[in-house]
Amino acid sequence: MRKTGIRNGTHIESDLSRRQGSGQFHDSTGTAVQNILELMLANYHGPVAIKLWNGQTVVGSSASCCTLIFRHPAPLRELVLHKDLVRLAEAYIVGELDVEGDIETLFDLVEYLIQHMPHWPARLRLVHHALHLPYDDIIESSNRIRATAEERRNSLASIAFHYDIGNEFYSLWLDPEMVYSCAYFKNTDQSLADAQHDKLDYICRKLRLSPGQTLLDIGCGWGALVIWAARHYGVNAHGITLSQQQYSRAVERVQNEGLDNRVRIELKDYRSLIQNEQYDRVVSVGMFEHIGITNFQAYFDIIKKILKPGGLFLNHSITNDTGWQINPLTRFINRYVFPDGELARISDMTNAMEKAGFEILDVEGLRQHYNLTLCRWIQALETHRNQAVNIVGEATYRVWQLYMAGAAYYFNEGSMGLYQVLAGHNRQPLPVPLRREDLYRVTM
Repeated sequence: MRKTGIRNGTHIESDLSRRQGSGQFHDSTGTAVQNILELMLANYHGPVAIKLWNGQTVVGSSASCCTLIFRHPAPLRELVLHKDLVRLAEAYIVGELDVEGDIETLFDLVEYLIQHMPHWPARLRLVHHALHLPYDDIIESSNRIRATAEERRNSLASIAFHYDIGNEFYSLWLDPEMVYSCAYFKNTDQSLADAQHDKLDYICRKLRLSPGQTLLDIGCGWGALVIWAARHYGVNAHGITLSQQQYSRAVERVQNEGLDNRVRIELKDYRSLIQNEQYDRVVSVGMFEHIGITNFQAYFDIIKKILKPGGLFLNHSITNDTGWQINPLTRFINRYVFPDGELARISDMTNAMEKAGFEILDVEGLRQHYNLTLCRWIQALETHRNQAVNIVGEATYRVWQLYMAGAAYYFNEGSMGLYQVLAGHNRQPLPVPLRREDLYRVTM
């Protein structure tokens, strides 16, 4: 019996199957679609081809590395009348559109459409043609897997929306340690599992961990880093998460590893930390994106209070080069993937850290590593497509495939970044050596 994900319903699955089974429309419909595409893509010479429901390629060639297939003309009608690229994403989610080939390449076309949406008088002609296309309300089915207002409040609900989709789903495409953040590659041929081991150890070396120290991991996920740090560096580690699924798996892993005496996992919000309990080291990996820009200062103020004098803090986070802006891409992310997600410039992050009283000791950009990580994740997800669909349903599978492909494209293109920022208390002795050779010793 097929299981459905927490954000999925049976109606959207039956709708998708129905759409993928449809095929023929009146000749005038095909003509209207071709007229629209000629107007919208007159100057597009990129790598993406477009094919219609009848098999006809109307943009690009059949040899293109990526082909966008319209199973129904309605998505094009929606795009013209509403000028909203999120409608195309929703059409893909519910099966009105399909993609063959390299889905990351699709975002070359997305970027073109963002930059070249036609204006008057071409738009008048587009609307004229669009009104001749049939309407279909199937796209509204995607509402069933959108985040609600409650899930956009940097809360337990927002974390559950993303992370509690199920450990079984994540285990299909993450490495065996279940590390859901950027890996650290020696070269492009290294396996994801080895690159994630290298990342865990690299963070431990940056923090200059030693036996007996106390380590707090804010947003510890499934426990990989705290377990690694306790096992290989002898620290006493405390991990906190807001995901019930992550918490349960992490506790089980700690028990199985026999580390109960050195690793403590709690289901806790960082804002609930007891601020008279201090740590030698604090780390946060891939959680900062959930904080919300308006909460930066409060977040860093809390960490400043719980970090012991002479301690080190490492923040590992995705950034962008513009600051958070509302556009089709960010609206899709907030509706379907990260309800509370916001990205900031690296300068915004470091400015907030300095205002809280931190001294920035080391900043390293790992953007290329995240592109490689995402490519591995996408490949694994697509390899296990049937299992993923059985767990979460076709629509949710498509959300994740599209989200990760888009992220891979923008990390490769450069507008998204990934930085590790190491900091200590301002105007205190620095707990780091004069040079960085210790970071580049042979990993475990």
